[in-house]
Amino acid sequence: MIDERLQDCRYALKGRKVLITGAGGGIGYEAAKAFLCMDAAVIIADISREKGSQAVQSLGALYPNSRMEFYEIDLADELQIRRMHSYLIQKYGFIDVVMHNAAVIYIGNVEEISSADWDKSYRVNFRAPLLLTQLFLPQMRSRNAGTIVFVPSSGAAPYMGAYEVFKTAQVELCNTLSGELEGTDVFTYSIGPGLVKTDTAMHGIEMVAQKMGLTTEEFYAMNDSHMLSAREAGCGFAVSVLHAEKYNGQEIGSIQALMDCGLLSVTDSGNSDKAGKAQTDPAMIRKIIQIYKEQYNGWMERNIFERQWVLRDFKKTVGISAGQFQSDMLQQEKELTAESENGFTVYRDHFEKLKRYYQRQYKLLQGYEKNPDKRKEHSDAILSWIRMLDEIL
Repeated sequence: MIDERLQDCRYALKGRKVLITGAGGGIGYEAAKAFLCMDAAVIIADISREKGSQAVQSLGALYPNSRMEFYEIDLADELQIRRMHSYLIQKYGFIDVVMHNAAVIYIGNVEEISSADWDKSYRVNFRAPLLLTQLFLPQMRSRNAGTIVFVPSSGAAPYMGAYEVFKTAQVELCNTLSGELEGTDVFTYSIGPGLVKTDTAMHGIEMVAQKMGLTTEEFYAMNDSHMLSAREAGCGFAVSVLHAEKYNGQEIGSIQALMDCGLLSVTDSGNSDKAGKAQTDPAMIRKIIQIYKEQYNGWMERNIFERQWVLRDFKKTVGISAGQFQSDMLQQEKELTAESENGFTVYRDHFEKLKRYYQRQYKLLQGYEKNPDKRKEHSDAILSWIRMLDEIL
């Protein structure tokens, strides 16, 4: 289904030159495949000669007239990174898109992981994206064109500290960079794949689940709403570049990118039977959606510092980015208009999380608004939103 729909984006990136790290397999490979479908020239950078060579061979068979190559590199080695940059600039002139997909994962308690492994994780999961950005950014600035895509993780997950700490730091680097690039046509954003059953991820999840006292099946069941195939996640990575300006400075997910490009519907994402078929008031739902849309638009008009704080706080509280939540609410509106059987049940969980977000905002407001009149005005507004959500929940 994804491959059929992706044909609508055929040639959308014609002539664009894309560097994607860690693309010998898994999500990176699938992203490279989607980039080639959109007619981009693709450089697959990977530490594994075997995987990289196989990737080029299999992708070349699918797209025999494409421009593609494999570059073997250990991203923990700064000298190799600098050599790759020099080689690519000499051969291609410039790179349009840099996608920081590569990662190394260490699982265990904070005190169990050796300092050498912490250092290796830092070099691959943070320093390499930083160095590549430093090297390719000046030319992007001079051309006033380019896209830098970071691939972070969800946050401070237990037993994954040596991975999560540095991957999460990519979000802060991206936020800093987007502020410095404001007013240019060089765009940067972060995209997470969701939970994907790649070989690397499954090995890590097996260890994490064991430490949490869960089976791998129980762990996946707990996170079912975030599950994607490697193909879906990789396609999401690739097509997100088509909306780089829209996503600039944000942290999004593959699901959002797929839905924005029409490659994934509500029923495709597997969420249509998450809740019961409870009946509720469509007019009230539309009103709540409209309130959120107005809030989201207001957030996006704030200065860069306020905007980033609000968007980070929303994602931390709700679990998905404000932009993805906005896309989901727009889809909910379409469901209501079409009087779909899925209707409200598809996004019931979203509204429950929105209620928790408003409850958090109400609590925070009591502590930072000094003016009693403004505090009461804003408190009354938030409480009215919570009551509206109570009505539909």
